Amino acid sequence: MAESDRIVARRRPRRIGHSAHLRGRDYHPRIVAGELRVAEVLGALSLATDLGSGMPFEKGLRTAVAAAALADGIDLALEDRRAAYYAALLRSLGCTANSPEFAALFDDDVAVQRELKTIDLGDPTAFAAQLELFGSWSGPRRAAELSSRFVSVLPERGQALGRAGCEVSAALGSQLGLPTGAVGALDEVYERWDGKGFPDGRSGEQLTIAARVVHVAEQAVTAHFAGGRDGAEAEVRRRSGGHLDPALAEAFAEHADAIFAALEGDDLLASALSAEPPPPARVGGAGLDRMCLAFAAFADLKGTHLLGHSIHVTELAGSAGGLLGISGDELTRIRTAALLHDIGRVGVPSSIWDRPGPLGPADWERVRLHSYWTGRILSRCPALSEVAGLAGAHHERLDASGYHRGARAPELSRSQRLLAAADAFAALTEDRPYRPARELAAAVAELELEVAAGRLDAECVAALIAAAGMPAARAAWPCELSTREVEVLRLVARGLTNREVAASLTLSARTVQHHLASVYDKIGQRTRAGAAVFAIQNGLVPAHGAE
Repeated sequence: MAESDRIVARRRPRRIGHSAHLRGRDYHPRIVAGELRVAEVLGALSLATDLGSGMPFEKGLRTAVAAAALADGIDLALEDRRAAYYAALLRSLGCTANSPEFAALFDDDVAVQRELKTIDLGDPTAFAAQLELFGSWSGPRRAAELSSRFVSVLPERGQALGRAGCEVSAALGSQLGLPTGAVGALDEVYERWDGKGFPDGRSGEQLTIAARVVHVAEQAVTAHFAGGRDGAEAEVRRRSGGHLDPALAEAFAEHADAIFAALEGDDLLASALSAEPPPPARVGGAGLDRMCLAFAAFADLKGTHLLGHSIHVTELAGSAGGLLGISGDELTRIRTAALLHDIGRVGVPSSIWDRPGPLGPADWERVRLHSYWTGRILSRCPALSEVAGLAGAHHERLDASGYHRGARAPELSRSQRLLAAADAFAALTEDRPYRPARELAAAVAELELEVAAGRLDAECVAALIAAAGMPAARAAWPCELSTREVEVLRLVARGLTNREVAASLTLSARTVQHHLASVYDKIGQRTRAGAAVFAIQNGLVPAHGAE
C-alpha cells in the first residue's frame, strides 16, 4: 500500500476506534504496578530531547550532572537545587514546538535547534563567526541565504518562536510532574543575564537562580564536547556577564574540579541518578502514564500533520488487543509501546516528514533510523526497557520488507505484529502531506491487500477492523469550548493561518479571529504549539468523523 512506500508524516487525521474511555487525560494504560523513580524515566527520555535538538547523546544527562555539582558548590537551597536539576535534564523539552516553522524557514529544524544552543547574541565577534557557519547543512550556496534569513527573522519572529517553545515546555513539564521551580526555569532557557534573550528579555536577577545555573551548566557541557575541559572553562569565561551570571561563572571556575570529576563517569544515567537532590522523586503507574503521554505529544509536535497520532495508535492497538484476548501486563506493554513508538522520529527533520513528494535515498535512510532510535532510547530506562523491542518494531513486516531490522515473521511476536498493523491502520485514516485520509472502507481494503501480500498479520488486522467499528461518544468539549471553537482550534494547531481557517470553515477572517481569541482565553495558551499540545492532551486530534 501507499503508506508502506512513503511512511508516516502528518495532517489532521480522521480518527477511528476512539473509545470514550480512551481520551487524552482520561487515558491511563497503567504501565506498571508499584512506584518508579522519576529521574530514571526522565533521564532516559531526555535522550529523545537530545536527538530532537541535534545535540550529542547524553547532553541532557551531562547538563543535569553539571548543574547539580555547581548547585552543590554554591550551597544552593534544596528547592532551587531540585529545580535546576530537572530543568537541566529536560532543558530541550520544547525543541519540537517550532519544528514545522523552523523547517520551513531554514530547511532543517534539528540543525537550527543545535545552533540556537550556542548562538551568542551579545558578542558581535562571536555572533559574526557563528553566522558564517549557519545554514551549512544545506550546502554553501544556500547557506548564505539561510544566514541572511536568520538575521532578518530573529528580530521579527524571535519573541513569538521563543514563547511557543516556552509554552510547550511549561505544558509538558507540568504533565511530567516537574517541580514548579523547574517549570519556571524552563520558561527562561533562552533568556540571558544581559537581557538580550527571548522571549521576554529578562535580565540579571529577574531570572530565577535555577535558570541561571542551567545556563552555565549547558554552555559548559556543550563546549566540553568540542574542546574538553579547557574549551568549557574558556567558553564560560567568555560568556560571563553577557549570557551568563558573572557570579555563577566565577563559581563554576572555583568548583571546576568537582564538576568535571562528576562528568567522568562511564554510565551517565547512573551519574545523573546519583546527582538528583534528595529525596528521589517517585511515582506510581498513573504518574508514569502521564509521562508517557507527555512524550507522545512531544513526538507528535514534530509536524502539524501528526497531532494525536500516537494516542490514536494506542487506542487502536489497545482495543484490538482486547478483542484478541490479550490482557494484563502484555496489553499494558502494547499500550505503552504504542504511546512511545514514535519518539525516535524527533531526530529526523520536519521538512522530510512534511514533504508532499517522494523521498530520495538519503532521506529514506534517515527515516528508517527513527524506529532504531525509539528502541535505543527506551532501552536505556529500566522501567521502559521491556517495551523497547516492541516499540522499535512498528515498521517491521512479516516478509522482511519493513525496517529497521528487516525482521521476518518468525522473529515477530503477536504484540509486535499488532502494533505494526495498528500504526499502518491509523496512518491510513489520517491525512498526510502527499494524500488525504482514506475512508474507513478504503483503509480496510488496503490492509487486506497487505495481508494477502504477506506483510501484515491476518488475525491482528481482523481485530483492528473490528475495533475500528466501535462507536465514539463525547459528552462535552474541554474548557467549555464550543464545537465551532474546537474546529478552529484543530486547524490552528495544524499551522493554518486565520485566513486559511476562514476559507476552510467558510467564515470571515474576523469571525475566526474572534473564535481564536476565545479559544486562547479558555485554554490558557497563546501560540500554535501551545494550542497543539492542548489538543493532543485533550484528545481533540485526530478528529473523529462521528463528532
